[in-house]
Amino acid sequence: MADIGGKRVAILATNGFEQSELEVPRDKLREAGAEVHVISLESGEIKGWDLKDWGRTVPVDRVLSDVSADDYDALVLPGGQINPDILRAEPAAIDFIKAFWADKKVIGAICHAPWLLVEAGIIEGRKVTSYHSIKTDVVNAGGKWEDSEVVTDQGLVTSRKPDDLPAFCAKVVEEIGEGRHERRAA
Repeated sequence: MADIGGKRVAILATNGFEQSELEVPRDKLREAGAEVHVISLESGEIKGWDLKDWGRTVPVDRVLSDVSADDYDALVLPGGQINPDILRAEPAAIDFIKAFWADKKVIGAICHAPWLLVEAGIIEGRKVTSYHSIKTDVVNAGGKWEDSEVVTDQGLVTSRKPDDLPAFCAKVVEEIGEGRHERRAA
């Protein structure tokens, strides 16, 4: 895996994130040298969902109201059904995601997290993947959905499910190493 020392990565999540989809990228990005912050709506801890039941808690490093996209080089959005559904109803979360996109920074979204990309209005015309159950939502928002382990489109990295995390993490690290991405209109 590439070295991304000196880079700062935000992981935006709330209660109900899929356990591995937050913990694996957090740990892999740290192993690659990045400073990684878990950002949430409130301070304290957030509780994961581990496949079929509630999982472990993860400490929140920063509260969303106290940070901006300017503080980070990339954003990772874990899935799970609950987490992105809560976040997509939060205007501050959507504005945070939009700011990364406007600044041409890397955004990684796993499983159900492309719901957040749909809500942010950045999926139209982009090649993406997601968990199969939200394929119709992605397509209806104008995304070019692919049934692939990982799909990358100009700094936007998406994957389908927890089994795809090794490839997803490697691709996010690679994209962060490349830096900002020029984006053509979709």
